[in-house]
Amino acid sequence: MKLTILGGGGFRVPLVYEAVATGATGLQVDEIALQDVDPDRLRTIAEVIEGLRAQLEADGRISHAPRLVATTDLRDAVTAADFVFSAVRVGGAEARTVDERVALGLGLLGQETIGPGGLAYALRTLPVALDIARTVAEVAPAAWVINFTNPAGIVTEAMRGVLGDRVVGICDTPIGLVRRVGRLLAVDLVAGERSAEVDYVGLNHLGWLRSVTVDGTDRLPDLLADDAALEEIEEARLIGKDWVRADGALPNEYLYYYLHTASAIDRITGSATTRGEFLAKQQGDFYLAAGSADAAGNAPTSTSAAPFDGAPSTGGAPYGDAPSADADSAASTGTGAVPSADACCTSPLDLWRETLHEREATYMAESRDEERREEDVAGGGYQEVALRLMTALATGRRERMILDVGNIGADRQEAPASERIVPELPADAVLEVLCEVDGDGVHPLPIGPVELGRLGMMSSLRAAERKILDAATTGSRDAAWQGFSMHPLVSSPELGAKLLEGYIAGHPQIAELLDGGGPRGSAPSEPTR
Repeated sequence: MKLTILGGGGFRVPLVYEAVATGATGLQVDEIALQDVDPDRLRTIAEVIEGLRAQLEADGRISHAPRLVATTDLRDAVTAADFVFSAVRVGGAEARTVDERVALGLGLLGQETIGPGGLAYALRTLPVALDIARTVAEVAPAAWVINFTNPAGIVTEAMRGVLGDRVVGICDTPIGLVRRVGRLLAVDLVAGERSAEVDYVGLNHLGWLRSVTVDGTDRLPDLLADDAALEEIEEARLIGKDWVRADGALPNEYLYYYLHTASAIDRITGSATTRGEFLAKQQGDFYLAAGSADAAGNAPTSTSAAPFDGAPSTGGAPYGDAPSADADSAASTGTGAVPSADACCTSPLDLWRETLHEREATYMAESRDEERREEDVAGGGYQEVALRLMTALATGRRERMILDVGNIGADRQEAPASERIVPELPADAVLEVLCEVDGDGVHPLPIGPVELGRLGMMSSLRAAERKILDAATTGSRDAAWQGFSMHPLVSSPELGAKLLEGYIAGHPQIAELLDGGGPRGSAPSEPTR
């Protein structure tokens, strides 16, 4: 079995290798192909993985060590793959800082996936994601694509237009919420112990846990009424206990940015750096230090990574620099410092482990007045969810997990609206819901009717994202302007025009896509009278 990881030079890739090599789910993978456009980062991550493999062997934890191959060529990496993990960050962490600063400069939320920064991220990423989908369709048509690339909802929706139901989006934040609730109830809600059922619905980074049924009784109302219980749920602490009680649901943690926008902006602007700036420095320091450690001979000397061929990715598109999934998605007050490579005993693996812990511990730092609790830092992340998904699809062993899937199957787009997960939304919309997975595919489980307020938030966000998708596929500046203007955290043609101008100036990819300039119908900076 071959697993390809696009964005293979990304920081969290060793976690995937560890989960596979230790046989976390019993699935045997024979080859892992890493693909990235940055050969230096690819080489560094391969060295980290080699050090990790040696450590796992010494500890007797290796179940089956897959062959590791590294390349900068997309087609070579994807050809004959059984599964493809797509985790690319177009433009790297440096581009993320532009996403943040342009929005913050206009008094708006500057964040990776929420608000105008998320739309800018989507605008430069969607053409790349579509190129990846077309390449997979050509050279690995039977492969399953598991998408981690943010903004995961609209990116998965775009890729489904090429690959249909064989692409699935994944995010570890909703499953983290469900696990926290399950710990309080002493029930494995994901596995469905004691006839457990959960009703979670939304878009990626905009969802709600609305009921938790155990032994036929909805336990969520009692949890919401219990201050001590809510204190153990990170999302309730972030959003506010009184609010979640009034709302009757536990929100995805990213609702913080919608419900506490002004506070989030104040905290981000009050920090020395944005999250993107923190990560750009942290990543740069890590790769530099790890490269120095390797050159000094402190890293393992053997490697199973194939030689780098130096070939460009298909079409020269900037694939790579994988995001740290949802742990990369908020501003930070951290220093970004990593250990120096001068110490004789420091290896790329040691540097990676120390940097990873700081990275996770500072996640969404602007939303908290306290350090993140260790139980919230620890625990299985997206790599565990992805491997469970792979195993279910490959072996037929049933799993339940929250995934980003189509509102109805790709081959049933003309079916009556009543047969969709959410009848009020388009058939081809990608939603985040609990699913059952087996050898026949991914099967969304039924949910209750979606309340008007939640439906409105979902509709307005996806409408803005779809305008950005339109701009990404047609080069329409007007569509891009509309997308930025319509976002629920912008709601202004004037600000939408300024955002578009700022992102065109700051991102060569967007400038080239839209052929420069601003929206043709851009509103004046002052209202006419």
